[in-house]
Amino acid sequence: MSRQIIHTDQAPAAIGTYSQAVRYGKTVYLSGQIPLDPKTMHLHNHSIEAEIHQVFKNLRAVAEAAGGGLKDVAKLNVYLTDLANFPKVNEIMSEYFEQPFPARAVVGVAALPRGASIEADAVLVLET
Repeated sequence: MSRQIIHTDQAPAAIGTYSQAVRYGKTVYLSGQIPLDPKTMHLHNHSIEAEIHQVFKNLRAVAEAAGGGLKDVAKLNVYLTDLANFPKVNEIMSEYFEQPFPARAVVGVAALPRGASIEADAVLVLET
């Protein structure tokens, strides 16, 4: 099975030694996305709501570059520096994902890159 590296300018460029996503067969592994604006590479953090929206927009852009969409997410991992923001994640997530929702884990962490309050990664399973 061949490996395909996924890249799009519609999501932030990698800020380390990783790819935005890697596809093996019908499975696509999306790297963690923090709320970086893909055009400016600055943190979009004037509110937790803005951060959550930007993370889901970034994930969507990478999923689309891989030939899918957020509807194809089988597993979503969300990392929060403050678990009090968990209800906001649920609220905003429902704007980007439809039922049946993907499997998900939410983990409280001490810190995230560039001082972000949220990061998320995902696994997609594509039809073809």
